[in-house]
Amino acid sequence: MHLGYPSEKTKKITTRRAFSALLAAGTAVGLLASGAANAKVEGDTIVLGSAISLTGKYATNGVHAQNGYEIAVKKINDNGGVTVGGKSYKLKVVYYDDESTPARGAQLAERLIKQDGVQFMLGPYSSGLTKAIAPVTEKYKIPMVEAEGASRSLFTQGYKYLFAVLSTSEQYLASAIDLAAEMAEKEGRKPSDIKIAMAFENDPFSLDVRAGVMDDAKKYDMKIVIDDKLPRDLSDMSATLTKAKALKPDLLIVSGHSKGAATAVRQINEMKIDIPMIAMTHCEAAKVTDKFGAGANDILCSTQWAETLTYEDPLFGTAAEFHEEFKQTFEGYTTVPYQSAQAAAAVMVWKDAFERADSFEIGKVRDAIAATEMNTFYGPIKFSEAGNNIAKPMVLRQIQEGQYNVVAPSKWASHPVNYPRDAGF
Repeated sequence: MHLGYPSEKTKKITTRRAFSALLAAGTAVGLLASGAANAKVEGDTIVLGSAISLTGKYATNGVHAQNGYEIAVKKINDNGGVTVGGKSYKLKVVYYDDESTPARGAQLAERLIKQDGVQFMLGPYSSGLTKAIAPVTEKYKIPMVEAEGASRSLFTQGYKYLFAVLSTSEQYLASAIDLAAEMAEKEGRKPSDIKIAMAFENDPFSLDVRAGVMDDAKKYDMKIVIDDKLPRDLSDMSATLTKAKALKPDLLIVSGHSKGAATAVRQINEMKIDIPMIAMTHCEAAKVTDKFGAGANDILCSTQWAETLTYEDPLFGTAAEFHEEFKQTFEGYTTVPYQSAQAAAAVMVWKDAFERADSFEIGKVRDAIAATEMNTFYGPIKFSEAGNNIAKPMVLRQIQEGQYNVVAPSKWASHPVNYPRDAGF
C-alpha cells in the first residue's frame, strides 16, 4: 500500500488498490458504493455507513481509518459475526469519499441515511468533518460511533446520538507540558522559566489541542513566546521556525494532522532547528521515521494508543497482537497509526451494542451504545453522558532510533525520555 501523499489524480486509484487483498478475502466493502443499501439490515448483513476522506488533505489518515474499520469488520465476520435474536449476522460498511470537505461530508451523511437507508453510522476522519456530520445524524436520530473526531467542542452540544471511542483533543499534548516542567526541575530550573513556541492548524481539532496546552502552560506560568497558525495548505512553517531560531524556546509544539507533522519534521531538519524538546501530533500517521530517518529522532509524539500498552480483548488479543495482525494485513506499515486502532475499536463497539440490545431497533441500540463499558486492545471504553470516552488516557511516545517508545506519563512509560533532543546536525 502506498501511504504517502499521492497526486489528486491517483489517490482514488491507489485507495481502491489498497483494499484488493481484503476484497479477495471476502470482506464486504461498499467502497464508494454505487449500489444503495436499502435498509439497515440486508438479509444476514448489518450495514454501517461512513463518509470518509479518501481524497483531499486528510486522505492519508482517511485511509488509515478505513483500514481500521475493515480489519475489524473482517475479524468480526471471521469469528462468527454479530449475534442478534439468536441469529448470526455479518457486518458491511458502505463508504463515500467526502474529499476532506465538511460540506461534502454532511451531504454524504444525508445521502447514506435518506437514500441508502443506512441507520448505523461510523464517523469520518477529523473533528471538522465530524462537526459537519453530527448535526445530520442527530437530526435523523441515527447513532454514530466515531473514532477520529477528538475536538472537545463536539461533546458540549448536547448530542444524544454521537459517541467517540477516543480521548478528547485538549489531552493530546498536555503531557508534554508536564514533561517539560519535570525536565526543568531536573536541571535546577523553575517550570516557569520554560519558553514555549507553538504552531497549529486552524481547524477544530488543533485549536482544541492548543487550548489544552495553554491551560497546562498557565498552570506552570510558562511563557508562550510564539503562538502561530500554520498556513492553510500546511506546506510551509518556515516563518515560525525562523522566529524560533531567534527566540530559542525550550519547547516547540506543532499540531497540523499528518501533512503538518511531515512539514514540521522536514523543515526542522532543513533549517537546522535545535530545540531541546519538540512535541507534535500525528507522527505515526505521517510516517516521519520512514520519510526522514534519523531526522525524526527524539521528537515527542502524542498518541491515543501504543502497541506496548497492556490492553487486550477476546477478539484481537493484546495491543501487540493487533499491531502485528494489522501489519500483516496491510502493506506499507512499520508502525500502526493509532487512527487505525481506534477505528477498529469503533466497529467493536457496534458489535457489542447490537448483541447487548439483542435488537436492531434504533432506540434500543442507541441506549446500548450509551451503556457501553468494555475493554479492548485499544483501551477501556466507557461513554460519558456527553458521548466522549472517559475511561482511556493519552500517552506520549518519543522516536528513539526509529522506534516509538512510550515515555510519559511515567506510569505507562516503557523507556526513559531522551532530553535534550539530539538534533543530529
